[in-house]
Amino acid sequence: MKIITTLCILALSAAVSLQAGEKKKPAEGGAAKATPEEHFKKLDTDKDGSLSLAEFQAGKPDAAKAEAAFKKLDTNSDGKLSLEEFSAHHKK
Repeated sequence: MKIITTLCILALSAAVSLQAGEKKKPAEGGAAKATPEEHFKKLDTDKDGSLSLAEFQAGKPDAAKAEAAFKKLDTNSDGKLSLEEFSAHHKK
């Protein structure tokens, strides 16, 4: 009886572990999508807590489109994007 109970417990724990592991897998066909906060931190290369136009444009193929997007996101027109301004775009 102890062997059967032990086997049942092991099977149950294996099933729970397998299911928990499946939730962490990225979407099919690619890596898990970064949160706006993670993306912001990656772009903020000087770690000052805001994005300059140059930081925002980095790695973008069309600098003119990136600049237009930056100006649209910079709602207080201070020349830099805060995390709040940046995140507001991703929530839409």
